Amino acid sequence: MSMDSSSPFDRIAERVERLLVRHEQLENTIALLTDQVAALTQERDSLRSRLQAARARVDALIERLPPSPTTKDAQ
Repeated sequence: MSMDSSSPFDRIAERVERLLVRHEQLENTIALLTDQVAALTQERDSLRSRLQAARARVDALIERLPPSPTTKDAQ
């Protein structure tokens, strides 16, 4: 009996090899995406902090404004 080079076993083995390669590629992609999420989370947190500081400065400036004249006073 001669073994056909594309026997079912060989086809399964090739498919498993391709799946293993794809699995490794996906793991690498997940690692890169995880790093990107961490970087974006840090950037978001930094932007939130800057926004809070800016809001505090604006609120402080608003407090320093003189009171606006009422509608009666303007007439």
